[in-house]
Amino acid sequence: MTVDPGELPLKGLALPGGSSLLRGLAKLGVTTVADLLTYLPRRYEDRREITPIADLAGGTSATISARVTDLRVEKTWRRGVQRTIATLVDDSGAVDAIWYGRRFIERRLTVGTTIVATGRVKAMGWTKQLEAPEFSPIGGGDQVSAGRIVPIYRLTRGVTALSLRRAVRTLLDEFGANLVDPLPPVVQARNGLMPLAQAIEALHWPEEFDLRDAALRRLAFDELLAVQIALVHRSRRRAGDGAFIIKPTASERTTIESAILGGIGGAKAKGKTPWTADQRRAIDEILADLATGSPMLRLLQGDVGTGKTAVAFVAAASTAAAGHQSALLAPTELLARQHAATAKRLLAPLGIEVALVLGGAPVAERRAARTAAASGRAALVIGTHALFAEGTQFASLGLVVVDEQHRFGVEERAKLLSKASREPHLLLMTATPIPRTIAQLLYADVASSELRELPSGRQPIRTAIRTSADLERVWTFVDEEAAAGRQTFVVVPRIADADSGGEPEQGTTFDDDLDAGSATGVEAQAALLREHLPHRRIGIVHGQQPAAERTVAMQAFVAGETDVLVGTTVIEVGVDVPNATVMVIMDAERFGVSQLHQLRGRVGRGTSPGLCILITTAIAETPARIRLEAVAGSTDGFELSRIDLEQRREGDVLGAAQSGSRSHLRLLRVLRDEDLILTARADAQEILASDPDLSHHEQLAREFAKVEDDEASDFIDKG
Repeated sequence: MTVDPGELPLKGLALPGGSSLLRGLAKLGVTTVADLLTYLPRRYEDRREITPIADLAGGTSATISARVTDLRVEKTWRRGVQRTIATLVDDSGAVDAIWYGRRFIERRLTVGTTIVATGRVKAMGWTKQLEAPEFSPIGGGDQVSAGRIVPIYRLTRGVTALSLRRAVRTLLDEFGANLVDPLPPVVQARNGLMPLAQAIEALHWPEEFDLRDAALRRLAFDELLAVQIALVHRSRRRAGDGAFIIKPTASERTTIESAILGGIGGAKAKGKTPWTADQRRAIDEILADLATGSPMLRLLQGDVGTGKTAVAFVAAASTAAAGHQSALLAPTELLARQHAATAKRLLAPLGIEVALVLGGAPVAERRAARTAAASGRAALVIGTHALFAEGTQFASLGLVVVDEQHRFGVEERAKLLSKASREPHLLLMTATPIPRTIAQLLYADVASSELRELPSGRQPIRTAIRTSADLERVWTFVDEEAAAGRQTFVVVPRIADADSGGEPEQGTTFDDDLDAGSATGVEAQAALLREHLPHRRIGIVHGQQPAAERTVAMQAFVAGETDVLVGTTVIEVGVDVPNATVMVIMDAERFGVSQLHQLRGRVGRGTSPGLCILITTAIAETPARIRLEAVAGSTDGFELSRIDLEQRREGDVLGAAQSGSRSHLRLLRVLRDEDLILTARADAQEILASDPDLSHHEQLAREFAKVEDDEASDFIDKG
């Protein structure tokens, strides 16, 4: 077996910085040679250009070459804090460099020495100062911080910039050339990738920035290939588990589709196309998956109103025709009830019994539904988290449908899947692909069906951006809509006002350029509306209400008993309120792109067009304003999801996080590296086809084992 020096622990190695450095690195999760050599700089500084002292400009960072002519330590007005001042001189002038509290500086600097120093220039009236510059003696043999493109790392207590650079340099000199390259030479050559040793060198001290980019690409490919091998391996293992074969005859399929279309509203009678082209394609793809006997893992994604539920009911009815059950998981009781009512209407002509399992239902009702599920009498079981409960069992679960899949964690979905006697088919549905979903599509073998085309008769939704100065006109418009018998949603980012210590509702974002204290709460907004619209019926809904109270509030709005519903992001996704035509989103800059698109989709679901009004204080050209302009400029959920991914990043595709910058794939960026992702998948498939157990790819096997052993990688199995 080849010994890889990258596996050596740092403890026991003679590194600059000693035990203090090792303790600090351990806090950063850096414990081996490979960990440190792949520790990613957060940025780089180009210190190749020497600036004459006379040309230093305040507010900039600069590198100078100068002689130390004076060195002194002074007390400051702050108790116990000293400052070290060095006067630096070159042919053009002189400047003072100042360090606070760093008593070791005087030991490292000597009057008469010529150094290269880099730091922030601060203007002090007619003079300038260098603030805490990094420096290296010229000719001292330690040029890791000057005269080159220099890495800037994330630091912690005990880890200084200089000690970290020296440690990396030491390891590169000692082990760099002997690191075992996991990439087969043919794969490396085919993809035009750097050798590993060259990539590690260029990661830390690139001669040019394009070499840094090439290094990042090579190391990102290494990370990705190991993950893709794990994913392909698990996909093949999953396919071998065997699922129920669900293959309706041509006659059964015609009967199923006719019944569902007839229940939707007699599309044929109106002379309209019964299915959109996208719906037809999705049905074909899903039924093809169900017929293979390998567990389906497919994402059905489409904007609000594109007919995802009808497609899912075709799959459920086909599963029933094969003698098996389907479970449909919804995020809220109200949405589950709505799905159940629709399913009963559409599937009754087929003789399919529908059971509704809700944790908040009366005991007798809940017991009857669970009995129907356990006996197999109910071919379609719809519910919320109650489907996970120990008391809910199935006779022959063949298909699991997860609606608004982003509302459920992978562990929750796994609980439901575990109730099947054999691996069930899994259909995930979402109205707007969130960043993690897109990542999953690119990384894993998750098939995707897209519904982009709106069925005939679907009303358009306009989106307008307004400021607080426009609110009087906005509320007048809401009043006019109520007078015409139409309803309005008003969404706010907080349950309570910020001044009262209110927390933001899940799904909101508080960017650095925003004033968090300005966000309005539900109660305050409802009170303001009652002042503006005293003759209108105002309801409220938020996440801290008891579930029953929240359901009553939503049901009142659905029934038309409330003119305006003020709420947070808990306003039900997927619930149809055909009479709601206006969506007003307060402090709209607090929400992400996908969140705004989801909320907007709550209106315009009836015969009247919808209007979404984004109220904001965000100024032009800030990230928040750009986000709002993107939403206002497009109703394409797929385009917006890409924008969302650019802003929020892909999250940890091997973990539970839905978005954010923390990821096990540290170097990969979904949008930047799409071509790399597809290439790595193809290479992984090719490698495993010729070497299924990786016996001829020793280092790749080690990397694969790391992914397999990582506790977070269990999420791959869970979807």
